[in-house]
Amino acid sequence: MRTQEIRDLTDAQIEERLGELREEQFRLRFRASMMALENPNLPRQIRRDVARMKTILRERELAGSTDEIQEND
Repeated sequence: MRTQEIRDLTDAQIEERLGELREEQFRLRFRASMMALENPNLPRQIRRDVARMKTILRERELAGSTDEIQEND
């Protein structure tokens, strides 16, 4: 998933997608322990998507706290 696509989502949608990716990550780990994966790069791709989503959520969180600090001054 591209960064711009993630930025277009709401926080709730990102959280929902994060849950889905974590479940998929679990299933892939389980499947990889039993047999070879069709696409061995898929776990890496999912891990990076999770990181992108967490980063964007954190950016939004920090941007919101910066606005609150400026309002209080």
